[in-house]
Amino acid sequence: MTTAPPDDFAERVLTWFDAHGRTDLPWQQNRTCYRVWVSEIMLQQTQVATVIPYYLRFMARFPSVDTLAAAPLDELLHYWTGLGYYARARNLHKAAAVIMTTHDGVFPREPEAVMALPGIGRSTAGAILALAHDMRLPILDGNVKRVLARYQAVAGWPGTPSVERLLWRLAESCTPMSRVSDYTQAMMDLGATVCVRSNPRCGQCPLQSSCSAHAQGNWRDFPGKKAAKILPVKEKVFLLLSDRHGRILLEKRPPAGIWGGLWSFPEFAYTEDIDGWCQRHLAAGIEDLAVWQGFRHTFSHFHLDVRPVRAHLQAGAAAPVMEPERFIWYKADEEWRQGVAAPVARLLQTLRNELTGVR
Repeated sequence: MTTAPPDDFAERVLTWFDAHGRTDLPWQQNRTCYRVWVSEIMLQQTQVATVIPYYLRFMARFPSVDTLAAAPLDELLHYWTGLGYYARARNLHKAAAVIMTTHDGVFPREPEAVMALPGIGRSTAGAILALAHDMRLPILDGNVKRVLARYQAVAGWPGTPSVERLLWRLAESCTPMSRVSDYTQAMMDLGATVCVRSNPRCGQCPLQSSCSAHAQGNWRDFPGKKAAKILPVKEKVFLLLSDRHGRILLEKRPPAGIWGGLWSFPEFAYTEDIDGWCQRHLAAGIEDLAVWQGFRHTFSHFHLDVRPVRAHLQAGAAAPVMEPERFIWYKADEEWRQGVAAPVARLLQTLRNELTGVR
């Protein structure tokens, strides 16, 4: 069913927003393109409640685009630790540099220029400009897709080009000529708090009386699901190595790919590979090797089974780092200000506690 939305669609949404919408979120205060941009990137694939404390810390350290562009990527990734999807942080850093060099430090107001920035697509660009400048631009994030797909009973997975084009047309036709900022926030709020993925609160929805999925009693069918696939499993051994000075060996990951640019533990396919690697790279063997409890970390396209292996460098070994840009010896009692992925951060904290005697 793809009939045109009623003329009062936006009016009903805005009336609901005036009574129930969220107006006290941190990025809604002192609203600027920069503040909205950072929030929109953080909110991709992440819920509001999770984002808020990260956002507050981030903005306290990087209050403007010039401070973000000037900061080392390592520090930016440190403030992102735990949010996941670290490509978002790397793209923020790249985009800040582009804004400084190409746009004289001013966030652009042209949709095409915004979409040209790393990490920003059509929906994110629309959200930034609509929320910050009340520009009439549609958005189509996951929440809005769900509201429109149910309202119009749009069949099919939204990732399919034909379905996505239809949803964009609906988003465009529903967007009002005025109060665009409030409407944009209202649609996101409606999907996040009422038209939720499971057990939607239809009785609280301003669109219930004309919602096709509600009338048909089949809201579970919309939006359509992507065909399920079995995620492959990869296995890695993490080496948790310390020396006689209580320092921990860490390795910087390549700039692209999973956990790109973050610090982690040296990885191996097999535990048996560790001693030979240490002999080659550190000119020393290891002792007191012990296998810790393993765990699984799931990415969007595979499972990673991690087996942490705790070891000490041979007593008396100097173990200088041959590649200082790739490896560091980190003192466990010093503050850590670089970026690490959440699973690595947890292991690192456990190791720090062990080495510093914290229980």
